[in-house]
Amino acid sequence: MTKIEKASMFSRRALLQAGGAFVVSVGMPIGLDTVLGINQARAQGARPPLTPDQLASYIAVNADGSVSAFFGKTDMAQGLYTGIGQIVAEELDVPFKSVTVIMGNTATSVNQGGASGSTGVQFGGKQMRMAAAEARRVLVDMAAEKLGVPADKLTVTDGVVSDGTKKATYGELIGGRYFNVTLDWNKEIGNALYAPGKAQPKKPSEYKIVGQPLKRGDIAPRVYCQEDYVTDVKVPGMVHGRVIRPPVAGATPVSVDESSVKDIPGVKVVREKDFLGIVADTEWNAIKAAQMLKVEWSNATPAFPDNAAAVYEHIRKAPVRKRQIEGKEIGNVDEAFKTAARVIEAEYEWPFQSHSSMGPGCGIVEIKGDRATVWTGSPKPHFCRDGVAAILNMSPEKVEGISLASSGAYGRNDAGDACMEAAVLARAVGKPVRVQYMRAQGTGWDPKGPASIHRVRAAIDASGKVYAYEYGSKAFSRIDVDTNESKPWNVLAGHLLGVELKSGDGFGAPAESYGFDNKRTYWETIPPLLDRASPLRTSHLRDPVGPQIHFASESFMDEVAAALAVDPVEFRLRYVKDARDIALIKAAAEKSGWQSRPSPRRDQTGNKVSGRGIAYSQRNGTRVAVVAEVDIDRSSGKIWARKFTVAHDCGLIINPHTLTQTIEGNIIQGTSRTLWEEVTFDRRNVTSVDWATYPILDISETPEKIDVVLINHPEIPSSGAGEPSIRPVAAAIANAIFDATGVRIRRVPFSPDRVRAALS
Repeated sequence: MTKIEKASMFSRRALLQAGGAFVVSVGMPIGLDTVLGINQARAQGARPPLTPDQLASYIAVNADGSVSAFFGKTDMAQGLYTGIGQIVAEELDVPFKSVTVIMGNTATSVNQGGASGSTGVQFGGKQMRMAAAEARRVLVDMAAEKLGVPADKLTVTDGVVSDGTKKATYGELIGGRYFNVTLDWNKEIGNALYAPGKAQPKKPSEYKIVGQPLKRGDIAPRVYCQEDYVTDVKVPGMVHGRVIRPPVAGATPVSVDESSVKDIPGVKVVREKDFLGIVADTEWNAIKAAQMLKVEWSNATPAFPDNAAAVYEHIRKAPVRKRQIEGKEIGNVDEAFKTAARVIEAEYEWPFQSHSSMGPGCGIVEIKGDRATVWTGSPKPHFCRDGVAAILNMSPEKVEGISLASSGAYGRNDAGDACMEAAVLARAVGKPVRVQYMRAQGTGWDPKGPASIHRVRAAIDASGKVYAYEYGSKAFSRIDVDTNESKPWNVLAGHLLGVELKSGDGFGAPAESYGFDNKRTYWETIPPLLDRASPLRTSHLRDPVGPQIHFASESFMDEVAAALAVDPVEFRLRYVKDARDIALIKAAAEKSGWQSRPSPRRDQTGNKVSGRGIAYSQRNGTRVAVVAEVDIDRSSGKIWARKFTVAHDCGLIINPHTLTQTIEGNIIQGTSRTLWEEVTFDRRNVTSVDWATYPILDISETPEKIDVVLINHPEIPSSGAGEPSIRPVAAAIANAIFDATGVRIRRVPFSPDRVRAALS
C-alpha cells in the first residue's frame, strides 16, 4: 500500500538523500530536458525551484528507486493518497507500493488548491498523471543514452527499463537526484493549475493499476494512534490561547479588567483593536482565564431575526444585492406562462447549517525572526500560509504551512480562523501559540452554510406536457467570506482588527439536463445579517449550496409528476436529455427494484408507513441518482432513511473501493443535514452551540444498507466524487416522505417535531 509520510517531518532534500545519494540535477539549468551525462549533472548541482513549471516539484526518484509524489492538495479522508499513488505508479510503470504520496506541506508542494471543489482527482490527479508521464519519458531517454538503445525499443516494468537484454533501473538512472525539466505551466495556481510536459499519458486500455480496488493505507495509522492530528502538535515553548467572543454578536470590548485573572498563573491578556484574547502557560489556565475575564462590551444592537424560523421571511423581504441568470434563458419563459393550461408552483426553505466538525478548530503558529510556521487542520495549507503571512505582514515565502489530520473541514470551517488568531497571539507574546476552540466556539462561530428560499414553477399545456420552467433562489451568499482563509477580510481575526471588508456574492442554480421548451434559472443574494465578525457569516459547506438547490428542484419535479399522476422515474426520463443522465437514472431505478407507479402510495394505513423517492443531479461533470427508502412513525414523526441506492458516474474510475466509501460518507452526511441539522439563534447570538442544540445523525439512525452502482467511463476523464453524491440526498428523502404519507414537507430539516406537525 502507498506509504504516507508526515509532511512536517521531511524536507524534499532529505527524502532524495535517503540512502546517502548526493542530490544533483539532471538536465540543463535553463530548463531544457536534454539528458546530460552524470558528471555534467553533478557539475550542475542546483535544486530546481519549487515552482509549478518544474517536474521536480511533483516527482522524485529516491536513492533506492522508490518514488516520491509531491501533491499540492490534501486528503480529507476520501482516499486521495491511494488514488494519486495509483495514477503516479501507473504512468511511471512502478509498483504501487513503491510510491509515497507527500501532501499537506507548502515546503514540499506547489499550490494545487488543497481540498477544494471535489478536484483532487479531477484536476490534481490530472496534473500528477502528466508529471509522472513526463518523468517516465525523461527516464526512458536517459536509459536509451546509457544503454545505447533507441528509446522506442525500450519497455519499462516495475521501474526497470530494458530492451530484453540490457537494462537499467530508475534508481541507477537518477536515484537521489533532481529532475531539471521545465513543464508547460498555464500560469494558474490552485485548482486550475496545469503543467504538462512533452509526454502523452497512457491510454485507459493500457491501465494495470488505475481502476483497481486497492486498499487504503491511511486507515490503520489512525486507528492505532500512529498518526498525529493537528491537536497533537507540541512546539517547544508553546503557550495556549483562547479568544473571547461577545455575548451579543457585533459587540466590541469597551474595557477589560485584567485583575480578574491575576490569580491564575502565567496568564497574559492580549487586546488589539477589537481582538481580545488570553494566553496562558497551560491549556487549563487558558480555559479558566477565558471564563473569568471580566469584559465590558459595547451596547450592540441585536442584528438577527427573533429565531431561525423568522429568517425565511427576512430573506423574502430583504433587498437583492445581486441577481444573476444562470446560463442562457431558453425560449420566452414569461410569455409561455401566460398561455399555460395549468401552473404548478412551490417554495422551499433551507436553514443555516454548521460544519459541526467532530472537534473544534485548532491551530499553532510559531514566529522565529522573520519566518513563521503554521500547523493547521485546514485542508488548504497554501492558503492558510498566505493568510498567516498577511496577518503578520510577512512575505508568504517566509511562512511554512503544514496541514495535518483534523476532525474534518469540508469547505470553510473554523480551522483557518483558529490559525489566524494563533498568529495574532503569537505576535503579541513572542512565543509559539496554540489556539484550541471549545465546542461552543466551533459550532457557534464557524462560517455557516447559507440559509435560502427557492421558488419554482412549471407551465403545463392541455396535453399534460411541461413546456415552461422557472427556478429561482434567494439567499445569503455562499461567499460572504470566501472559500479559503488567505485574506484577512475572510477571517474573524481580520474582522476584529478592522480590515476593510470584501463580502462576495454567489449562489447557484440546478445542474441537470431537463429539456423544457422554455426554461430560466436564476439566483439572488442578499446582504449579511451582520457584516463584521458574525457567527452567521456564510461560506462554503460541503457541496456549497448544492443540497439546498437540488432539494428544491428535485422535490418540485416529483410534485409535478404527482400532479400529473406520472411515475417519478418515468417523468424524469420524459424530459432529461443527456444520455449519461438517462443511463444513470435507469441504473438507480433498476438496482433499487423500482416499481412504476405515481406517488404517493395509497395502500398504507396506521402509524408505521414507508415510501421511496428518487432525485438526480450533475456536478462539474459527475452525475448522481439516488433512490431513498424511508420508514416513518407518524405518531413520533421519526424518520429512518433505511436504504439508499446510488448510481454514480464520474467518468474514469481510479479506485472503485475508495470511490464507494466516499459515496457512503456523502450519503450519511447528507442524511444528517436533511433530518437534523439547523443553526438556531435569537436576536443576540447563535444558540446551537453543542450536540444537544445542534444534533446530528447518530449511529443508531444510519441506513441499514447503501447500494452503489458505479458507472465507469474510461474514455471520459475523471470528474469529482468528494461532493456530488450529497447533492440529491435531501430531495430523495423528501420525495420518499411524500410517497409514504402524501404530505409534502418543504422546509429542512425533517426533525421529528416538524414531521409530526406536518402529518397531524
